[in-house]
Amino acid sequence: MLVKIYPENPNPKEIDKVVRTLQESGLVIYPTDTLYAIGCDALNVRAVEKICRIKGVNPRKSNLSVICYDLSGISTYAKVSNMAFKLMKQYLPGPFTFILPAGGELPKIYKSRKEIGVRIPAHPVARELVRSLGHPLLTMSVHYSEEEPEYATDPELIHEKYEHLVDIVIDGGYGDTEGSTVIDCTSGECEITRQGKGICSQIPVRG
Repeated sequence: MLVKIYPENPNPKEIDKVVRTLQESGLVIYPTDTLYAIGCDALNVRAVEKICRIKGVNPRKSNLSVICYDLSGISTYAKVSNMAFKLMKQYLPGPFTFILPAGGELPKIYKSRKEIGVRIPAHPVARELVRSLGHPLLTMSVHYSEEEPEYATDPELIHEKYEHLVDIVIDGGYGDTEGSTVIDCTSGECEITRQGKGICSQIPVRG
Protein backbone atom coordinates (compact mmCIF):
# COMPACT_ATOMS: atom_id res chain seq x y z
CA MET A 1 0.00 0.00 0.00
CA LEU A 2 1.29 3.45 -0.97
CA VAL A 3 0.19 6.22 1.40
CA LYS A 4 0.77 9.90 0.67
CA ILE A 5 1.71 11.98 3.73
CA TYR A 6 2.82 15.56 3.20
CA PRO A 7 5.86 16.49 5.36
CA GLU A 8 4.68 20.08 5.75
CA ASN A 9 1.46 19.01 7.48
CA PRO A 10 1.22 15.26 8.20
CA ASN A 11 -2.41 14.11 8.07
CA PRO A 12 -3.31 12.64 11.50
CA LYS A 13 -5.65 10.06 9.94
CA GLU A 14 -2.91 8.76 7.66
CA ILE A 15 -0.41 8.75 10.52
CA ASP A 16 -2.88 6.73 12.62
CA LYS A 17 -3.31 4.24 9.77
CA VAL A 18 0.45 3.67 9.63
CA VAL A 19 0.74 3.44 13.41
CA ARG A 20 -1.98 0.76 13.54
CA THR A 21 0.02 -1.22 11.02
CA LEU A 22 3.15 -0.86 13.16
CA GLN A 23 1.22 -1.99 16.24
CA GLU A 24 0.17 -5.12 14.35
CA SER A 25 3.80 -6.12 13.63
CA GLY A 26 3.71 -4.48 10.21
CA LEU A 27 6.67 -3.15 8.24
CA VAL A 28 6.70 0.38 6.87
CA ILE A 29 8.98 2.35 4.54
CA TYR A 30 9.04 6.02 5.47
CA PRO A 31 10.96 9.20 4.63
CA THR A 32 13.74 10.60 6.79
CA ASP A 33 16.05 13.59 6.39
CA THR A 34 18.50 11.27 4.60
CA LEU A 35 17.50 8.10 2.74
CA TYR A 36 14.11 6.47 2.86
CA ALA A 37 14.09 3.82 5.59
CA ILE A 38 12.38 0.54 6.31
CA GLY A 39 11.19 0.23 9.88
CA CYS A 40 8.88 -1.29 12.45
CA ASP A 41 7.95 -1.02 16.11
CA ALA A 42 11.43 -1.29 17.66
CA LEU A 43 10.10 -3.24 20.65
CA ASN A 44 8.34 -5.87 18.54
CA VAL A 45 10.97 -8.59 18.20
CA ARG A 46 9.06 -10.53 15.54
CA ALA A 47 8.87 -7.44 13.31
CA VAL A 48 12.54 -6.62 13.95
CA GLU A 49 13.51 -10.13 12.90
CA LYS A 50 11.48 -9.78 9.68
CA ILE A 51 13.36 -6.61 8.72
CA CYS A 52 16.70 -8.21 9.53
CA ARG A 53 15.84 -11.08 7.16
CA ILE A 54 14.78 -8.69 4.38
CA LYS A 55 17.97 -6.65 4.75
CA GLY A 56 20.22 -9.67 5.26
CA VAL A 57 21.38 -8.34 8.62
CA ASN A 58 22.56 -10.54 11.49
CA PRO A 59 21.68 -8.60 14.67
CA ARG A 60 24.35 -10.52 16.58
CA LYS A 61 27.03 -9.07 14.28
CA SER A 62 25.61 -5.67 13.31
CA ASN A 63 24.42 -2.68 15.29
CA LEU A 64 20.71 -1.94 15.08
CA SER A 65 19.43 1.63 15.07
CA VAL A 66 16.25 3.23 16.34
CA ILE A 67 14.49 6.54 15.80
CA CYS A 68 13.40 8.45 18.90
CA TYR A 69 11.08 11.44 19.02
CA ASP A 70 13.30 13.67 21.14
CA LEU A 71 16.25 13.66 23.54
CA SER A 72 14.10 12.91 26.58
CA GLY A 73 13.24 9.46 25.22
CA ILE A 74 16.77 8.35 24.43
CA SER A 75 17.89 7.61 28.00
CA THR A 76 15.19 4.93 28.29
CA TYR A 77 16.85 2.86 25.57
CA ALA A 78 20.53 3.88 25.69
CA LYS A 79 23.15 5.00 28.18
CA VAL A 80 24.04 8.61 27.47
CA SER A 81 27.23 10.23 28.78
CA ASN A 82 27.38 13.97 29.43
CA MET A 83 29.62 14.41 26.39
CA ALA A 84 27.24 12.47 24.13
CA PHE A 85 24.24 14.39 25.44
CA LYS A 86 25.86 17.75 24.70
CA LEU A 87 26.62 16.65 21.13
CA MET A 88 23.14 15.28 20.57
CA LYS A 89 21.58 18.43 21.96
CA GLN A 90 23.63 20.45 19.48
CA TYR A 91 23.09 18.30 16.37
CA LEU A 92 19.70 16.64 16.78
CA PRO A 93 17.23 16.62 15.15
CA GLY A 94 19.47 16.14 12.14
CA PRO A 95 21.19 13.68 9.77
CA PHE A 96 23.27 11.92 12.43
CA THR A 97 23.30 8.46 14.02
CA PHE A 98 24.83 8.27 17.49
CA ILE A 99 26.19 4.87 18.58
CA LEU A 100 25.59 4.47 22.32
CA PRO A 101 25.73 1.66 24.90
CA ALA A 102 22.38 -0.15 24.85
CA GLY A 103 20.03 0.47 27.77
CA GLY A 104 18.02 -1.98 29.82
CA GLU A 105 14.60 -1.34 28.24
CA LEU A 106 15.50 -2.86 24.88
CA PRO A 107 14.66 -6.46 23.88
CA LYS A 108 17.51 -8.96 23.90
CA ILE A 109 17.86 -8.89 20.11
CA TYR A 110 19.56 -5.47 20.44
CA LYS A 111 22.00 -6.47 23.13
CA SER A 112 24.24 -9.00 21.39
CA ARG A 113 26.65 -6.19 20.51
CA LYS A 114 25.70 -4.11 23.57
CA GLU A 115 25.39 -1.00 21.40
CA ILE A 116 22.51 0.81 19.77
CA GLY A 117 22.35 3.46 17.06
CA VAL A 118 20.06 6.39 17.85
CA ARG A 119 18.55 8.84 15.37
CA ILE A 120 16.26 11.85 15.67
CA PRO A 121 15.80 12.83 12.03
CA ALA A 122 14.78 16.33 11.05
CA HIS A 123 11.74 15.01 9.22
CA PRO A 124 8.21 15.58 10.54
CA VAL A 125 6.72 12.36 9.18
CA ALA A 126 9.29 10.07 10.82
CA ARG A 127 9.08 11.92 14.12
CA GLU A 128 5.28 12.02 14.10
CA LEU A 129 5.18 8.25 13.61
CA VAL A 130 7.39 7.79 16.67
CA ARG A 131 5.38 10.27 18.73
CA SER A 132 2.09 8.59 17.86
CA LEU A 133 3.44 5.06 18.36
CA GLY A 134 4.77 6.01 21.78
CA HIS A 135 8.19 4.39 21.49
CA PRO A 136 11.02 4.09 18.94
CA LEU A 137 11.04 2.75 15.42
CA LEU A 138 13.70 0.36 14.24
CA THR A 139 15.31 2.00 11.21
CA MET A 140 17.37 0.63 8.32
CA SER A 141 18.00 2.61 5.15
CA VAL A 142 16.49 1.41 1.90
CA HIS A 143 19.27 0.02 -0.28
CA TYR A 144 20.87 2.71 -2.43
CA SER A 145 22.58 1.90 -5.72
CA GLU A 146 24.41 4.45 -7.86
CA GLU A 147 23.26 2.49 -10.91
CA GLU A 148 19.58 2.83 -9.93
CA PRO A 149 19.35 5.70 -7.40
CA GLU A 150 15.68 6.30 -8.17
CA TYR A 151 14.75 3.02 -6.42
CA ALA A 152 15.89 4.59 -3.14
CA THR A 153 14.58 8.12 -3.71
CA ASP A 154 11.31 7.90 -5.68
CA PRO A 155 8.54 6.58 -3.39
CA GLU A 156 6.52 5.15 -6.27
CA LEU A 157 9.49 3.11 -7.47
CA ILE A 158 10.32 2.13 -3.88
CA HIS A 159 6.75 0.85 -3.61
CA GLU A 160 7.15 -1.08 -6.86
CA LYS A 161 10.27 -2.76 -5.49
CA TYR A 162 9.13 -3.44 -1.91
CA GLU A 163 5.33 -3.77 -2.04
CA HIS A 164 5.47 -7.53 -1.49
CA LEU A 165 7.90 -7.22 1.43
CA VAL A 166 6.36 -4.41 3.49
CA ASP A 167 2.83 -3.39 4.43
CA ILE A 168 3.00 0.35 3.70
CA VAL A 169 5.28 2.67 1.74
CA ILE A 170 4.83 6.32 2.72
CA ASP A 171 5.13 8.81 -0.11
CA GLY A 172 6.66 11.85 1.55
CA GLY A 173 8.23 13.26 -1.60
CA TYR A 174 11.60 12.46 -3.11
CA GLY A 175 14.25 11.21 -0.70
CA ASP A 176 17.92 12.08 -0.38
CA THR A 177 20.82 10.04 -1.75
CA GLU A 178 23.16 10.25 1.25
CA GLY A 179 23.02 8.45 4.58
CA SER A 180 23.51 9.87 8.05
CA THR A 181 26.85 10.68 9.63
CA VAL A 182 27.64 8.05 12.27
CA ILE A 183 29.21 9.18 15.56
CA ASP A 184 30.49 6.50 17.95
CA CYS A 185 30.12 7.54 21.60
CA THR A 186 30.71 4.16 23.24
CA SER A 187 34.23 4.89 24.46
CA GLY A 188 35.75 7.83 26.32
CA GLU A 189 35.80 9.97 23.19
CA CYS A 190 33.27 10.51 20.42
CA GLU A 191 34.46 10.01 16.86
CA ILE A 192 32.95 9.89 13.39
CA THR A 193 32.99 6.37 11.95
CA ARG A 194 31.09 7.23 8.76
CA GLN A 195 30.91 10.64 7.15
CA GLY A 196 27.47 11.18 5.68
CA LYS A 197 25.12 14.09 5.20
CA GLY A 198 25.66 15.60 8.65
CA ILE A 199 28.59 17.97 9.11
CA CYS A 200 30.33 18.06 12.50
CA SER A 201 33.81 19.57 12.25
CA GLN A 202 34.55 19.43 15.98
CA ILE A 203 34.73 15.60 16.12
CA PRO A 204 37.63 13.60 14.64
CA VAL A 205 37.03 11.10 11.84
CA ARG A 206 38.24 7.57 12.63
CA GLY A 207 41.16 6.42 10.48
